[in-house]
This record gives sequence, C-alpha cells and structure tokens, in this order.
Amino acid sequence: MTIPMRQANSEDAEALTALVQAAYEPWIKVIGQKPGPMLADYAQLIADHWVGIRSDAAGLIEAMVLIEQADAMLLDNIAVRPDMQGQGRGKALVAWAEIIAKDAGFSCLRLYAHEKMAANVALYERLGFTITKRVTEKGLNRIYMEKWLGRRDL
Repeated sequence: MTIPMRQANSEDAEALTALVQAAYEPWIKVIGQKPGPMLADYAQLIADHWVGIRSDAAGLIEAMVLIEQADAMLLDNIAVRPDMQGQGRGKALVAWAEIIAKDAGFSCLRLYAHEKMAANVALYERLGFTITKRVTEKGLNRIYMEKWLGRRDL
C-alpha cells in the first residue's frame, strides 16, 4: 500500500526541518559544510511554494520542495529519512515532480546538486537530466541540471 503524499502546512515545518537535517547530515563530511537544504527556512518554503510530504507512524518518510520559475519547475529539494534510503524513493520523488511540473504546464524540470554529491548527479543523469551550468551560490558549488518533459517550444 502506497502512503499518499500531501502538501505540507505550517505545523509540519519542524518535522520537515528535522527530516532534512537527518537526510543530509552524511553529506557534511563529503562537501566540508552543510548542504544548502540544511540551511533552508522550511516554514517560509511551506508558505511560499509547494512542499509535499509523506509520513508513517515513525514520522516523515520523505519530502520534496517545488518552486515555480518563469521557464521551469525547480525541484529545489528532495529528502528521504535515512532508514528509508536506498529503496528507490528518490527516483520516485523525481518522477512525481515530473508529473506535477507537467500538470502545472511546465515542459522543463530543473534541479541542482552540490558538485561533490557525485552519486546524486549520476542518478539525475540516469533519469534523463543534463548538466546546464555550474555556479557558486550561497557559498556552495552547484551543478544545475534540466530535463525536458515534452515538446520544447522555440
């Protein structure tokens, strides 16, 4: 039985912050600093954007943050509880983000990852994303990637 995803509300901000902290904590050692998602204000993201969460009796299982941009839907963050990682949940969240982006009228899904998160970048490439640029933002070296979801209007 699949647990449904629901849109987060202000009461979920604390649990969402804890989920993201737990999910991204191992990356601190890899990149030498906290990844961007660990620095985000989840109460503000919930207020301003679409934040989906899924939970079970133990708490939040996974979450994703989607931000509408002028030319694409930005998959700003996905997080999976550590005990649930390695089960294909990240891949499923990306697929769900593609559906939401298409339903919202976007033909492009954009995301980014820290350049040292090679496993994540490789996963996104396997899922059909291509690297579009490398930038330093907020003190983080990021790789931006895009996936076209349908016809490209020229």
